[in-house]
Formats: sequence, structure tokens, C-alpha cells
Amino acid sequence: MNTQRDFRFAARLSLATAVLMYGLIVLGSVVRTTASGLACPDWPLCHGRLIPPLQFNILIEWFHRLIAALVSLGLVATAAWTYARPAVRARLGVTMAIALVLLPIQILLGALTVWKLLDPGVVGGHLANALLLFAAVSTYALIAHREASGAPEAAADPERRTLFVTATVATFAQAVLGGIVSTNHAALACPDWPTCDGVWFPPLSGIVGMQMTHRYGAYALVALMLVVATRARTAANPALRRGGAQLLGLTLFQVVIGVCNVFLHVPVWLSALHLAVATAMIARALTLTFLSGAAAVARDPRVIAR
Repeated sequence: MNTQRDFRFAARLSLATAVLMYGLIVLGSVVRTTASGLACPDWPLCHGRLIPPLQFNILIEWFHRLIAALVSLGLVATAAWTYARPAVRARLGVTMAIALVLLPIQILLGALTVWKLLDPGVVGGHLANALLLFAAVSTYALIAHREASGAPEAAADPERRTLFVTATVATFAQAVLGGIVSTNHAALACPDWPTCDGVWFPPLSGIVGMQMTHRYGAYALVALMLVVATRARTAANPALRRGGAQLLGLTLFQVVIGVCNVFLHVPVWLSALHLAVATAMIARALTLTFLSGAAAVARDPRVIAR
């Protein structure tokens, strides 16, 4: 049995699924900002048909569902390969199990989004779970790629690992908060920047509170990423050094996009770019965590399974 070949195929399957998932998340932003979420008023069909009427909003929502189906097929195929190959199962079985728990939750939340008529809580939960699922599949792909390459595992770096995990969680939280702002139509609650209606510190209530909390979170995230980039610069691994700088660059770019959203009144393309960069930041932070030795410290499958 060629173990590296098995891991190589697992890496390719999971990477393809992660790329599809990334596109699906970004397309979800287009669905929201074009008000296409209820263009198909039923589920799983669209206007009672597999192939819906050829209208712009309907096609956006239908295409979103089509990509979601492809993601599901990709994940199921990756799971089948994982559990059919003993070495892959020992290494990646737990990670895949997490993804398989998140997948039906995501499908249910997608259906509830339609059935509950775009309830903000459901839509926000849909995005949060999508990002978690993306993180799980991305982690799987990182581990599978390392095993396929035969590269040794990164030496554990507890201090940087803690910092990178914090950055990953903070980026996820900020992305979810951005989704809450979007689904509650709070993106333009403050029509200016850096003040809010000319006020530096407005009351944190209602949609203004959502918008300002998102802004404060962005400022805090920039400060955190400055620390991440500084600590990464002293790492022996050049990939960590590059990754820290890239993550800081993405964060600063994300802030610029957020400010432009205010002044340009949230055009569809810029809103999609905002979520695309947020998701890329999560992937980059996950990679830093992985490279710091967080993915696994021991090669014993019994340790992995704990």
C-alpha cells in the first residue's frame, strides 16, 4: 500500500472541496447583497423545479445551491476516501468527523434561511457554521498535504502557537460580527468614518452599536496582527515569517475595504471582496497555527485521536 499516494489523493480532494467552499462563502455575500436569498421561495427545489426560471436573482440563488451541492459531494467523497484508507483514517479521521458533523448543520441552516424568511439570526449562524466548516476542511487539507510530502512535522512552538490560535479565533469572530452587521442591514448605520454621524463614541445600541462594535473589533484585530507579524519575523521557519507579514497585509487591506464600503454605500462587488478577504485571513491564520506545530506534535496515531 502506498501511504503517501493515499494522503496525496486526500490532499487533492480536500483542497478542491476547500476551494469550492471558499467560492460558496463569497457567493453567499452576493446572494445577501443582491437580495436573492428568497428568489427561490422553496427548498430544495426552486419554484418547484430542478432548473428554475432564467431570471437574474433566481439564478444567483440557484447557482449558490448548486455549488453547495458540489461542496457536499466533495466532502462526502473525501470522507469515503478517509475512512477507506487505514493510514489516512488514523491521521485524519477525527478532523473529518468534525467536518461531517458541521455539514448537515450547514444544510439545515441553509434550508432554515429560506423557511424562516432570512431571519438575521439564522443567516448569521449560516455564515458562522460555513466558516467553521471551511476551517475544518482547510485543516484537513494542510495535514494531508504534509503527510503526502513526507515532510517532518513542525517543532512545537507553544508561545507562537497560542498567539496564532488567538489570531485565528479573533479573525473568525470579526468575520461573524461582519455577517451580523450585514444581515441586520447595519452596514450604513454610520454613514461616515472614522466618526459615526460626526460622533466619536456613539451609544452602542441598535444597529449603530453593531456597526461600531465591528469597527472597534477591526482596530483591535489590526493591533493583534501587528503583534503576530512581529513575533513571526523572529521565527526560524521562513514560511512563518512570510505568513505573518501576509496576514498583517490582508488585515490592513480589509480595513481599507471596510472604509470604502461606507463611502461607496456597500456595492455588491466590494461586499463580496470584504468577505473574500476575511475568509482568506482565516485560512492564513490557520496555516500559521499549523506551521507553528499546532496541528500535531506527535506522530503516534493514538495521540492524534485523543
